[in-house]
Amino acid sequence: MKKLVLSTLLVLQAVFVFAQQNPALKGKVIDAKSQKPLQNVVATIQSTNQSALTDFDGNFVFQTIPTGEQVLTIKTSGYTQQTFMLEPSANGETLDLGVVVLEEDITSEQQLSLVTITENDLGDDNSGSESTSGLLQATRDTYQQAAAFNWGLARFRIRGLDNEYGVTMINGLTMNKLYDGRPQWSNWGGLNDATRNQEFTMGSGPSDYTFGSALGTQEINTRASFYRPGTRISMSGTNTNYSWRMMGTHASGMNKDGWAFVVSASRRWAEEGYFEGTDYSANSLFASVEKKINDKHSLNLTAIYAQNSRGKNSPNTKEVNDLMGIKYNSYWGWQDGKKRNSRDKDVEEPITMLSHYWKITEKTTLNTNVAFQTGKIGNSRLDYQLGNNPDPTYYKNLPSYYSNLGGYTPDQLTQIGNGFRSNSQIDWNAMYIANQNSAFAGRSVYVLYQDRTDDNQLSANSILNSSISENVSLTAGANFRKLRSHNHQNLLDLLGGQYFLDIDPFYSGNASQSDLNNPNRQVVEGDTYGYNYLLHALTFDGFTQFKFTYDKADFYLAQSFSRSEYQREGLYKNGIYANNSYGKGEKIIFENFGFKGGLTYKLNGRNYLDFNGLYQTKAPGLRNSFSNARMNNNITPDLQSESITSADASYILRAPKFKARLTGFYSKIQNATEISFFYGEGISGGDDGGDEDTFVSEIVTGIDKQNMGAELGLEYQITSTIKATAAASYGQYIYSDNAKLKTNDDALAAAGNESLTDFGTVYMKNYHQPGMPQTAASFGLEYRDPNFWWIGANVNYLANSYIDFANILRTDNFSIDNNTGDNYSGATPETVRDILKQEKFDSFTLVNLTGGKSWRISKANRNTVGFFASVNNVFDVTYKTGGFEQSRKATFPDLQADQANGTPSFGSKYFYGYGRTFFVNFYINF
Repeated sequence: MKKLVLSTLLVLQAVFVFAQQNPALKGKVIDAKSQKPLQNVVATIQSTNQSALTDFDGNFVFQTIPTGEQVLTIKTSGYTQQTFMLEPSANGETLDLGVVVLEEDITSEQQLSLVTITENDLGDDNSGSESTSGLLQATRDTYQQAAAFNWGLARFRIRGLDNEYGVTMINGLTMNKLYDGRPQWSNWGGLNDATRNQEFTMGSGPSDYTFGSALGTQEINTRASFYRPGTRISMSGTNTNYSWRMMGTHASGMNKDGWAFVVSASRRWAEEGYFEGTDYSANSLFASVEKKINDKHSLNLTAIYAQNSRGKNSPNTKEVNDLMGIKYNSYWGWQDGKKRNSRDKDVEEPITMLSHYWKITEKTTLNTNVAFQTGKIGNSRLDYQLGNNPDPTYYKNLPSYYSNLGGYTPDQLTQIGNGFRSNSQIDWNAMYIANQNSAFAGRSVYVLYQDRTDDNQLSANSILNSSISENVSLTAGANFRKLRSHNHQNLLDLLGGQYFLDIDPFYSGNASQSDLNNPNRQVVEGDTYGYNYLLHALTFDGFTQFKFTYDKADFYLAQSFSRSEYQREGLYKNGIYANNSYGKGEKIIFENFGFKGGLTYKLNGRNYLDFNGLYQTKAPGLRNSFSNARMNNNITPDLQSESITSADASYILRAPKFKARLTGFYSKIQNATEISFFYGEGISGGDDGGDEDTFVSEIVTGIDKQNMGAELGLEYQITSTIKATAAASYGQYIYSDNAKLKTNDDALAAAGNESLTDFGTVYMKNYHQPGMPQTAASFGLEYRDPNFWWIGANVNYLANSYIDFANILRTDNFSIDNNTGDNYSGATPETVRDILKQEKFDSFTLVNLTGGKSWRISKANRNTVGFFASVNNVFDVTYKTGGFEQSRKATFPDLQADQANGTPSFGSKYFYGYGRTFFVNFYINF
């Protein structure tokens, strides 16, 4: 009995001492309008990794917290974050925050308006990316919000990195395409309510789901029980890439039988978007159902269907823009009184995902997911044989062609310009007439076809999270993906004809045949023709990550390994590559690894120093692994894995009224590969210099990029209702070394010669990486009234954006005459440097206004109605978002002659951003 009493006293004494050193903290979180408790709100002590979730009654509890001044944040999706300064007492008294009131974050409506991502500057291949601005939605970090909301439409990229260097996930499964490494945002477009539960990491920081890369990670969680119960219906109007949007979402919450479900649907449409002839139609559906089997196991089924069809907008030369204006789009023409776009992009790739959540112990969880994605991506365009080029901006239709020929008076050139204005759109009727009057009865001269990619992908992963001890946690994951990608040319419309001949009219004999197994095939609508092949990919990757948490410092270490296996399988026996196009080609295998680590040093509860570093190798995507996949099985010569090195260092201040982050960053990407296709003159590789046009695939290998700069984010709560924000980014994003260039010329192969021509070095060192502002700054003010209305304004400066230069023009072929081995006449180092100077776009300033209001319509419930409105680019500033040099004139004398009269026939083509645009959203929550 004495032993029992002594033991009890010792235990009570230990508990008492422990409580003195680590006082407890508790509180209750409620909705400001409904006064109802909020479940699954995250409370975090910033100087530690300690977090607590609110329960069904809105309560949260910390059994222990460190002594000394601490900062507590309370946040959840759709509400404004609350920050508290804590000063735990030394006598061990429990800190009771009482009731914490969270207000609806009306600014989250801005995320809904971000769907107005412009898609004008995308290529015509079936690439995954719909945005070059990195992460689609911002976190609460001031800098990231500015980068997404204020700078995103100007093509700003965080740290100058393409989004293939970030990882986007749904339930831990990677959504980056194996084709090009980029996510296809359209796969869940229009489902903003359903994809709001997100977690982000910046740069190479630690993630609870994946190893990541240099840009960061974005995790979208669709677990049904994580959604706030209720129904939301909204209606929006805008004048960007669509005009109208309707959306409805309902979340049930977890019921007493252990079931929870979420459904969401939306429709977006426009007869014509901001640019001429850009129609838009998108329908999206989402469902998530969770069954809680017991306290340890839950199953969740997610289904996502997002169908999107939109008309593209053409890039244009300065000559065309001067004649027609920057909204001009050459891709459309009138047909039966309606505008018909010849370049539609269609995306329809539904996803089904099954997730298992296993709470093994109180400190260890295992999440396993299996997903299947199928569907199609198609890009339409016109094809023609024995007819004139139907493109109204074909160079022979423009005044510059005749001006460069010489012999035309200014009046005659003016008349040619007027003639172009009168015939500036695609003439659909003329193509129908040409097909009906074809020299070969029933044979179409013009058709509309689609470059199609039909993917079937199986994905699976498991993610283990475990608290090994009070200070050490482990995250480990394994991922598997298997892809079968069918790529082919699909005939959409014969345009009044009866059939189309499956040949290449630019060649004769066997070389003209797309498929020697079925020569001279007559194809009809719905048939495959031209090219037809499969891409197979099998990938595996795994990672481990250890995080260590102590009073003064946190640090982490992570490592990864991946294996990628690619193979092309030709379904056509191409006439030019008869021996290397049909059947399965050689397999390509890449094995890659990565290491990263970081340290956060806590100066005190408010001030932190943060350091991160990464080194990894990365397999090239399918797109760059085959030099001419449409025609043959050839693997890209000199193909290597990329090497990625990145580091950043930050000072972070987190105080209740003032938050700041200053970061310096550096990244280096080595051995990248890029493949492009174009017509060129003077690049056939023959002894005569090759003045004729030739269609080539350009293969650039050994590309090295260096990105370095600084980021700044500031947020100051001036009063309880007025907040000021500022953000800035200054970067230097360059090519840090020269690269190597080869071309694959089908014409050479058709003539029985070697198709590859080695052009040697591309002199690109110190050229700027194109298509993004390298300098950006933003300042904003926001007023938030206690009566639930707010208004904000921000001004943004963007500069140092450069054109995408033509690689072939930066080789010796440009300045050296192949016939003599000497420089072309006049091609001195000075004149070559001057004519090849990379174009820098003008800087510009954009002003944006935002505002909103919500009303509580029922005191008993959380029923609210409200609206959000924004006006972007208030002063209607005209600015370029990107552009590229044409590679047609590939030698010094040809380019010089083309530019002699000041208006080249093959000048650079440009993309422009939106002028003044608006977005208005009305919604009701109940």
